Amino acid sequence: MSKIRITKKFTFEAGHALYGYDGKCKNLHGHSYKLSVTVIGEPITDTSHVKLGMVMDFGDLKRIVKKDIEDVFDHATIFNKNTPHLELAQELKRRGHHVILVDYQPSTENMIIDFAAKIKAKLPENIKLHSLKLQETETSYAEWYASDNDE
Repeated sequence: MSKIRITKKFTFEAGHALYGYDGKCKNLHGHSYKLSVTVIGEPITDTSHVKLGMVMDFGDLKRIVKKDIEDVFDHATIFNKNTPHLELAQELKRRGHHVILVDYQPSTENMIIDFAAKIKAKLPENIKLHSLKLQETETSYAEWYASDNDE
């Protein structure tokens, strides 16, 4: 049977600051992130299955990404909890802001690695994460491929 890739796109707004960075991104700022999630598998061939012909229901993929990424990160401010930004994060939380503390520098590259792990953990056994593309601006994005990561 043929392997087929399907892709679903998601969007979310988030702010972050890169502690110790030598450019403008050291300042608190935000992005309109666009996340493309591509999975690979074989279309269902069981004629009695309600999802005959599908690799995976797009709605099922949407539920995974929405619950673990989109709903969590949308309109959040992301800080590396292992930096002095922790003080700013605590103050923002105290004032009712949605803050996410991660154990990495919240660059697009590190965020996509985090997202790949979250998505892979929730996919059905017969479906594999093929790639992710996380776009932070119209001209800048990071990509993650399973093939580049020995998966």
